[in-house]
Amino acid sequence: MPNTIAAFGEVMMRLETPGLRLLSQTDTLQVSYSGSGVNVLSALSRFGHRALPVTTLPDNPIGDAAEANLRKLGLSTDYIRRDGLYLGMYFLETGFGARPSRVTYSNRPHSSFNTAAEGIYPFAGIAGAVDAVHFCGISLAMNDTVRRNALAFAESVKAAGKTVVFDCNYRPALWGEDGYAIARPWYEKMLHLADIVYMNENDAIHILGLPVSSTERLDQLRELIPAVSKSYNIATIAGTHRHIEQGGQHSLLGYLHTGNVFYFSDPLTFPVYDRIGAGDAYASGILHGILSDFAPEQTVRFASAASMLAHTIVGDTPFSSEPQIFRAMMEGIGDIER
Repeated sequence: MPNTIAAFGEVMMRLETPGLRLLSQTDTLQVSYSGSGVNVLSALSRFGHRALPVTTLPDNPIGDAAEANLRKLGLSTDYIRRDGLYLGMYFLETGFGARPSRVTYSNRPHSSFNTAAEGIYPFAGIAGAVDAVHFCGISLAMNDTVRRNALAFAESVKAAGKTVVFDCNYRPALWGEDGYAIARPWYEKMLHLADIVYMNENDAIHILGLPVSSTERLDQLRELIPAVSKSYNIATIAGTHRHIEQGGQHSLLGYLHTGNVFYFSDPLTFPVYDRIGAGDAYASGILHGILSDFAPEQTVRFASAASMLAHTIVGDTPFSSEPQIFRAMMEGIGDIER
């Protein structure tokens, strides 16, 4: 049965150099609109859910363009405010071989979302009208006002008896010097409210400061995630382990911890066309599986396949349908469909 899902976060303009060019080589940029919440909601909309971003866009033609593109992605604009002048942007130079991809941010501190005041969103009303709300740690990195807004919204969702979804998504470059220490109290507050969390052992070690006796990543995961679940009373924690194989292919292992039991996907190895947004595809797959009452084993396999397919599609936004993901789960990478 379809659900109504909201996401609180910034909408961004992605400006990408064509092909594999550097910014210094190109006079053309390809424009799209994204953001972690946008990506998650877009995928959920394709799975049949009603999806609503809770955000602020500039009150000018740039905001008009962003809102029009969100509608194209199947998102409802009921909870979008219009105010201010700026949209956060990032410039993407796609890497190749030994040269990594590079993201350069612009306008984020001055964006309409990041300068929106406290108390301007009708959080209680939204919380009463939806089934779940997605929050992202990237939003927490912006400023104290955004953090307080996110926390107030999460508290309203919890008070309404709805599902709080929190993706740790820690970005060191956004938090700056002493970032872990600055982030920790805010993350702890969100984790105490969250029902579904996306994180891995590195988040537990570095953000939460938990001690660990193991040295292998998978052993650290098995040691730390149950401790986080118990300490913060989190029903479900999910995430991925990624390895870059020789030759540039990526290997992905998805995990889901619920009911004090770990569930793992089969390792998936695949070539990468566009990596950005693939974590959001995984997050949307986990949430869809939970809301659709999939078995945990099926949920983690579905999310991993969704992430794999997202690596094959240009742009941040996942475009795979539920049948396409199920087909990838059953058949893997196939030949031309005719």
